[in-house]
Amino acid sequence: MTLVPKPKSILAIDDNPENLDVVRAALSANYIVKAATNGLLALKIAQSQRPDLILLDIMMPSMDGYEVCRRLKEHPDTRDIPVIFLTARGGVQDETRGFSLGAVDYISKPINAAILHARIQTHIALHEAKRRLEAQNQALIEAAQMREDIERVMRHDLKSPLNSIIGTPQLLLMDDNLTLEQREMVKDIEEVGWRMMNMINMSLVLLKMEYGIYEPQLAEVDLLKVLRDVLNDERFWQQGRDIQVHILLNEQPVTAEDQIMMFSEELVCYSMLANLYKNALEASPNGAVIDIAFTEQRDTLEIRIRNAGEVPETIRARFFEKFVTANKPNGTGLGTYSARLIAKALGGAIALDCSQEGHTIIHITLPKTTSER
Repeated sequence: MTLVPKPKSILAIDDNPENLDVVRAALSANYIVKAATNGLLALKIAQSQRPDLILLDIMMPSMDGYEVCRRLKEHPDTRDIPVIFLTARGGVQDETRGFSLGAVDYISKPINAAILHARIQTHIALHEAKRRLEAQNQALIEAAQMREDIERVMRHDLKSPLNSIIGTPQLLLMDDNLTLEQREMVKDIEEVGWRMMNMINMSLVLLKMEYGIYEPQLAEVDLLKVLRDVLNDERFWQQGRDIQVHILLNEQPVTAEDQIMMFSEELVCYSMLANLYKNALEASPNGAVIDIAFTEQRDTLEIRIRNAGEVPETIRARFFEKFVTANKPNGTGLGTYSARLIAKALGGAIALDCSQEGHTIIHITLPKTTSER
């Protein structure tokens, strides 16, 4: 069964009954037309029945159309109803005053039925579109707030057991009855606990980045040390697949003494490099080489991560978008997305380069605000 939509309602306000008859004749076939011959009656009808649009004459005794419009726009139940002035007064000052009071249009008498229909149809459609946008916007705000609330609850609930996981190894290490191998295992448990804690903290950072309200807490960071931490955390998977990593600094192999000092935020730099490195590992075939090259400029640092394996053409244009992934059964499509968020939040940029056949290259540019090494 198809439901027929209810016709829209129009409230026509004019002290001249003949003018109201003209409006009824022009609109009754398409709209429910209600009438009022004075301002007080019009305000009562508008507040109780809330028409979809109001046609309002200006020249009326006791209360003119301007005062009626002012009161309509003051009342919370009627302020959003579109008002069209329908009057013989067509001066520029009259129109300006009408618009300043909140009217959406101004039609001069005598009435042209076709023009009246077109204007009414347009303004009702605009009003409905505005209401839909406002409802959608409110829904988005509520959804965002719900998401943030859930994120906060999850972080709080996860941190409590993690504190125990992190604290217990510290107590065990105070005893002298552990073998060297056991002590190393306990330290690994503690390290994993701290890594998970950092991941939870990082989720809040990424949420703020998405909303554009994140402010980096800058401090001096050695980016090479951050990368070494990333490689150390992923060493077992890397070694298990016989993948080698070559690191260059200004086109020379890095040494143990090399540093890249810059003002940044260590946690977010770790997250960005870890996500990009894991992405390169997942895409590389066994026995491949991953090249990570740093090039220092005066004010910027350029990073290039190159791995064997090509990004499918179907996702190249959307590579850094949320949830975009391909050929990864367990992939979430969040790694490259968060890397882009981080690069942007740090004042940098990130780009995909597929120009070398059989390879994928990620270019990152970050501001470098420390003095030269």
